Amino acid sequence: MYFSSTHCLNHQLGRVIHQSIQNDLKFPYFKENNGKSISVYFMTLAPRPHKKPELPSRNGVTASQVSLPKGTWQTYEDFLAERFPALTKTEWHQRIIEGDVLDSNGEPLLPESTYRPGQTLYYYRYIANETPIPFQETILYQDEWIVVADKPHFLPVTPSGRYLQETLLVRLRRKLGIDTLTPMHRIDRETAGLVLFSVKPESRDRYQRLFRENFVSKHYEAIAPYRMDIALPLRYKSRIVQSDAFMRMETVEGKHNAETEIRLLRQSDGFAHYHLKPVTGRKHQLRIQLCTLGIPIVNDRIYPVHYPEALTQAMQEEEYRHPLQLVAKSIRFTDPFTGETRHFESEYSVDFGSVMHI
Repeated sequence: MYFSSTHCLNHQLGRVIHQSIQNDLKFPYFKENNGKSISVYFMTLAPRPHKKPELPSRNGVTASQVSLPKGTWQTYEDFLAERFPALTKTEWHQRIIEGDVLDSNGEPLLPESTYRPGQTLYYYRYIANETPIPFQETILYQDEWIVVADKPHFLPVTPSGRYLQETLLVRLRRKLGIDTLTPMHRIDRETAGLVLFSVKPESRDRYQRLFRENFVSKHYEAIAPYRMDIALPLRYKSRIVQSDAFMRMETVEGKHNAETEIRLLRQSDGFAHYHLKPVTGRKHQLRIQLCTLGIPIVNDRIYPVHYPEALTQAMQEEEYRHPLQLVAKSIRFTDPFTGETRHFESEYSVDFGSVMHI
């Protein structure tokens, strides 16, 4: 016999009536009942987890989510304004009125509803008056598994901070109508070149693992100063960690975790055109390694000196005139689903001629 708050099932020396609930049975014991032996069990029923609703993207942006903790907030607007202060309570109220904030079932919240902890809210990010980035990506290849894009300088790959619609991911979702599009890897906003995306959610992890576990052969090209005392080709190894300074990495003593093959393509007037093949994939790896060698990449605004972010139109126009001379030029790997050798080349190139007059 089973006892619980919701179920009471007889069981007399036979099999459990509902086999699927055997894992929840606790504390078995036996007793006599009118001369018959009866097995008695107490069953603990765990609540079923709430299933995430299927929410479509809006203008290329998928819904973000936030869990609601216990607290003293009176309304959802109170909580959201405190948790995400980039918007005021009045602005969050307007977002709720416009149906941009949804409850655990994917239904629009009612304005000024009483705050209830333990739920999950879904909301669509929005940035008012987002500054357009005047450079366009190119789709080099597309099939049922992957999309290969050629990213221009200055365009972020994914939404972050003040970039949302003006990102490669959101632009491609809008252009192709594929909500499930997900980047396999990232390159810096300042870097131009190849970025690959997976199309199917079930293939996402296997493609991303290729990059995480270094099964992808990549090569970059860069323009940087030339030093006669650096013997090339060079297999450079260093240890890179997150710096205390915002946005920056740093080189420290210890076992190396970053490795790059550096080869000279040509040199003239104190500058060189380098072929870079990263063996590992650390954040800012190429930029900080070349800087550590005393040959920082031309127009790098983070290494060795971190310049202020270009916030005004005049600052942006000045930055646009001097793109970082780094391009993610080629990618090669064996596709884990088709077995094909995939090889792609960026149409972008570093501009060796433009640095001759620096």
